[in-house]
Amino acid sequence: MNDTPKFAVIGGGSWATAIAKMLCVNVNEIAWYMRSTYAIEHIKLQKHNPNYLSSVEFDNSKLKLTNDINEAVAYADYIIFAIPSAFLSGELEKLTESLEGKVIFSAIKGIVPETSLIVGEHFHEKYDIPYENIGVITGPCHAEEVALERLSYLTIACGDQKKAKIMAKRLDSYYIKTKISDDIVGTEYAAMLKNIYAIAAGIAHGLGYGDNFQALLMSNAIREMKKFIRKVHRMKRNINNSAYLGDLLVTGYSVFSRNRMFGNMIGKGYTVKSAMMEMSMVAEGYYATKSAYNLNEEYKAKTPIIDAVYSILYEGKDAKQVFKKLTDKLD
Repeated sequence: MNDTPKFAVIGGGSWATAIAKMLCVNVNEIAWYMRSTYAIEHIKLQKHNPNYLSSVEFDNSKLKLTNDINEAVAYADYIIFAIPSAFLSGELEKLTESLEGKVIFSAIKGIVPETSLIVGEHFHEKYDIPYENIGVITGPCHAEEVALERLSYLTIACGDQKKAKIMAKRLDSYYIKTKISDDIVGTEYAAMLKNIYAIAAGIAHGLGYGDNFQALLMSNAIREMKKFIRKVHRMKRNINNSAYLGDLLVTGYSVFSRNRMFGNMIGKGYTVKSAMMEMSMVAEGYYATKSAYNLNEEYKAKTPIIDAVYSILYEGKDAKQVFKKLTDKLD
């Protein structure tokens, strides 16, 4: 690995744009892959992403823009994937460039639908990437607040602490504070699960439940998350740390949360299809709900909130009736 590693961002959405912005503070050049040739040409001319976080202005001398994923992968030592999990397999199918020796960081908050694996496990099992070359970038942090340069915190998890520190150093700035963790699996599952709980929070809001119930729902959600992650990957961790509880709270309460927005629509009576059509961004929690529910058939953790969201999204059950029953299971 180079003493001065090169970095690539894979994705053209809001989180990819935010990560590109953070990296450009500390790195002389990054490769940035996105599918849209229109977006690439727009950035070259206007210095901002036309589709996401358009207030962020880039120094184009620091950007190696490409719509060829192989070019970005060949360029970089550290590759950050920041695309919706539902589209990851499709993008990886385009790869002819080897990932051997590359360090892969996931900024994806979801499950790969084709394998029902979190992203780190997917790269390990399907591409033989050793766990010491796999990392996770997690919050609590919304891309929109990165664009506004509001003080935000990131947790960088990797089995190799040296690599975690390298990534953390490149993302750190006066408005971004970073910490490192060795809990790759736990932080990634937490990032996936919190989207489901944010959908639940949104459904509750759409149904007319108030702040008192929302607080109860979130306190039950963190305990449910702890039980689920402990079943999947047992190790010593403090579930109240920011990578778990903090990320859950910001996703459950923030006006920037697309999963909460999606849930709110469902609570107000939208069908799943109509809610998806109205949103311009992917709600990762929709796919995560099915994966977590199916995974839990093996692990048997007690997950009434996940079960409730699943029954609404995938079994077509009435949200009002489901939540009425859920309220009797929470404490």
